[in-house]
Amino acid sequence: MSVLSTAESDALDVARSQPMLAQVERWSEINSGTRNLAGLEKVAALLVDEFSALPGEIALVEPEAAESVGMDGTVTPLAHGRHLHLRVRPDAPAQMLFTGHMDTVYPVDHPFQSLTFRDDGTLNGPGVADMKSGLALMLAALKSVEASPLRDRIGYEVVINSDEETGSFSSAGLIARAARGKIAALTYEPALPDGTLAGARGGTGNFSIVVHGLSAHAGRNPEDGRNAIVAAADLALRLTQARGPRLAVNPARIDGGGPNNVVPDLAILRVNFRPATLEEITRARAHIDSAVAMVAAGHDVRIEVHGSFNRPPKPIDDGAAKLFDLVKHAGADLGLDIAWRHSGGVCDGNNIAACGVPVVDTMGARGGAIHSPDEFLIIDSLGERAALSALTIMRIAERGLS
Repeated sequence: MSVLSTAESDALDVARSQPMLAQVERWSEINSGTRNLAGLEKVAALLVDEFSALPGEIALVEPEAAESVGMDGTVTPLAHGRHLHLRVRPDAPAQMLFTGHMDTVYPVDHPFQSLTFRDDGTLNGPGVADMKSGLALMLAALKSVEASPLRDRIGYEVVINSDEETGSFSSAGLIARAARGKIAALTYEPALPDGTLAGARGGTGNFSIVVHGLSAHAGRNPEDGRNAIVAAADLALRLTQARGPRLAVNPARIDGGGPNNVVPDLAILRVNFRPATLEEITRARAHIDSAVAMVAAGHDVRIEVHGSFNRPPKPIDDGAAKLFDLVKHAGADLGLDIAWRHSGGVCDGNNIAACGVPVVDTMGARGGAIHSPDEFLIIDSLGERAALSALTIMRIAERGLS
């Protein structure tokens, strides 16, 4: 293990001494499902109180416009919570971005609402790993940097959004603006239980495709109708033909229909795409356009396509490789063996990488079983990962990514 400098050791002691577990408990006890706007507002207020300990300008930013396609095909505005934005020393020579999210996947009526300390040194509870613990150790790391001699060399922005779990539709613009001019970014999704980080990630695109047919009596004059359910099913089959080694296609649901004696005049197809490369996004878009045109013509129906490829793929390019290498060396100096592997999941790290900024997006605590009632945080990893972040940030402040 390399010897840490005195300044680094002192700063890491500050990081490890922060009340991270108490913060995780307090924040996780409040339901903050993406659609629970009241719960998100409570958590946001607590986060503002805590992150106000850092210098700079802090604000809760109104969400950008987003829409939802209902089961009746109606497109309506979709409400989101506000997003926390902090900006510190914008004129410092090294600029970084730190992101996390305050929302969880557990709605307000979900039965998983309480915290349980387990004998194996873990905390079970909603959002404890994904990602209230990540927010706590991010704050701890930044406090330690503020206490170090390198503080004036680094400026940064913090974005904690309220809608990451549903695609960051109302915060993507804020993240993109905050990413401008940054040398690197860290995002605080949880690491795997053994400490492994996510490396390259595929992308994702979610679409709601509305098919308008024509109703008719199913027995008397079915030939006068245009069956929207049949057209949507045909479209689902055609879209799956785009599947390949680097593109997954999942038609997930068809809404619509009605009584058995009526030709259905409305159907909504929900479909998810998982492209591994930008080229696959281009190919998928062309396939969607072609399949929609063929089905519209073949079934004499009208089709509206809503949605987008909201998270581009995140490859490990030269900049990302340098950042990963820096994190790995920082980990080695702390006695940690940092490894990473490809992930099929997506997060705001995808959006940051698409802005041309190197990012490591699993700098959070070690934990697992996320998005389930078995979600857990490995408590001892809080100090460990706060130190890893703090050392990474200080070394970027001192020498960039070299």
